Amino acid sequence: MNVLSLFALPDSVWEWIHRLGGPGLILLGIADNAPFISAPAGSVDLFVILLSAHRYEWWFYYAFMATAGEVVGGYLTYRMAQKGGRETLERKVGKPRAEKTYKYFEKHGRLAVFTGSLLPPPFPFTSVLMAAGVMQYPSKKFLSELTAGRGLRFFAVAYFGGIYGPQMIRFFSQYYRPALYVLIALAVTSGIGALVYFKWYRPRAQQKEGAINAAAETPRGKLP
Repeated sequence: MNVLSLFALPDSVWEWIHRLGGPGLILLGIADNAPFISAPAGSVDLFVILLSAHRYEWWFYYAFMATAGEVVGGYLTYRMAQKGGRETLERKVGKPRAEKTYKYFEKHGRLAVFTGSLLPPPFPFTSVLMAAGVMQYPSKKFLSELTAGRGLRFFAVAYFGGIYGPQMIRFFSQYYRPALYVLIALAVTSGIGALVYFKWYRPRAQQKEGAINAAAETPRGKLP
């Protein structure tokens, strides 16, 4: 099920979403931060909007539950990376990119966690969580920055979702088909871009970086 199709669901499924409620947001938030199997991008935000639009007086509760789920999921990933997540992260994003993440984290750890927790999909926040664990970033700082960033994001999403959510639902219900075509086109374009990156650009970049490192390690005055 794609995210956009939720705007054209029958009443029975809307009732199921309502019953999902706060506990469902916690489970979805945990899945959203998992390094191996993740929830669909933007699904937590969308469910917060839908639930807040349905019951605006509960927007604070939905924001709190979404934040709690994200913090619990983020902390579990952080702890897993603390105990040996370097290889997992390097397999996930590639060693060169992982090394850049480590260097950035050494200089801007606070900025990385807080800013990353604010950014919406498709920002790869799981990589930031794992990098924090690998770099042994202090757990108290990690939790405070993660909670602050996710809290600001989901409380804003819930508040404005409760106000403007009904209009959004009516719009997408009316223009569901053309919007779906646009979404499919964007997905295809993103897929092609990812294919080019992983099959062509990244291997060449890694090969070039390896050649530069090998040349730097070669003693002066000697042929390789």
